[in-house]
Amino acid sequence: MEILQLVDEIEDVVEKSYSLFGYTITHKEDLLTMIDEIRLKMPDELKQARWVKEERERILAEAKAEADKIVKDTQDKVIALIDEHEITRSAKEKANAILDEARRQEAEMHRNAIAYADSLLERIDKTSSVVLDEIRESRRQLK
Repeated sequence: MEILQLVDEIEDVVEKSYSLFGYTITHKEDLLTMIDEIRLKMPDELKQARWVKEERERILAEAKAEADKIVKDTQDKVIALIDEHEITRSAKEKANAILDEARRQEAEMHRNAIAYADSLLERIDKTSSVVLDEIRESRRQLK
């Protein structure tokens, strides 16, 4: 059953409900069953958006862990070379370069993850808008 048909059925259940002392009484189980069916039939894009969000968080966590590892590795190298002044100076320069590169890579991965998530969310937004417009048009035609 299509989502729009389920929405129509929900609307029918609500319209067939009766009022008592200003309260509307409906059959709760029917509505919950139809809502569950709607959830099962949601477009794959919504499921993809959830996956993209989780994947983005995973990528960001990996990038942070990698950056932290690079920072720790760099700190360990600096401590090992601290006794010799020229080597220490050189190590500090390399450590800073590695840190800068790690930060640059983390920022780039973050930007790419956000851009990817944004593009998927934009597609979902467009798809959802079309579905919503169809629902509104169907309701308008029913009235």
